[in-house]
Amino acid sequence: MNERIELKAPFTDNDILNLKAGDMVYISGIIYTARDAAHKKMCEMIKDGADMPFDFAGAVVYYAGPCPAKPGKPIGSVGPTTSGRMDLYSPMLIEKGLKVMIGKGLRSQEVIDSIVKHSGVYFAAIGGAAALMAQSVESAQVIAFEELGTEAVRRLEVKNLPVIVAIDSKGNNMYQTGREEYQEI
Repeated sequence: MNERIELKAPFTDNDILNLKAGDMVYISGIIYTARDAAHKKMCEMIKDGADMPFDFAGAVVYYAGPCPAKPGKPIGSVGPTTSGRMDLYSPMLIEKGLKVMIGKGLRSQEVIDSIVKHSGVYFAAIGGAAALMAQSVESAQVIAFEELGTEAVRRLEVKNLPVIVAIDSKGNNMYQTGREEYQEI
């Protein structure tokens, strides 16, 4: 893997363009959780001409449905959800300006093509490390679709959230490198 990189969200286009598949990145700043139910609602909002629950420009979306917080903690375990569940909706959201996504697993060719066309990036979070990921969350707040429970859109303030660039803005895909160490991320 390449060098450790620390970035602050929201990201600039330059941040995204300088990342390469395999880079280890530590994200601090504001990110948003959203899973498939929230993605579906946001796509419906786009079709209806409604405003999104947050500004997509430079925003980071983490495919996660956090567990309830324990007393004194901002959030419970918050591990990544399988990204393929969002593939039906991601191209439309990317077309509308969403460029930065975090999840786990492979993406469809249509999503990869959208990432390349719009100079985005897809990060892999480490599956099975939900408690570790929660340690990076400093605050959490539901901002949209509260009725979805764990799938509501949340605004998280994170510090040093560890992720790996899985697909960079040029389409380099660590899942297709043939390197065995990447296959399970």
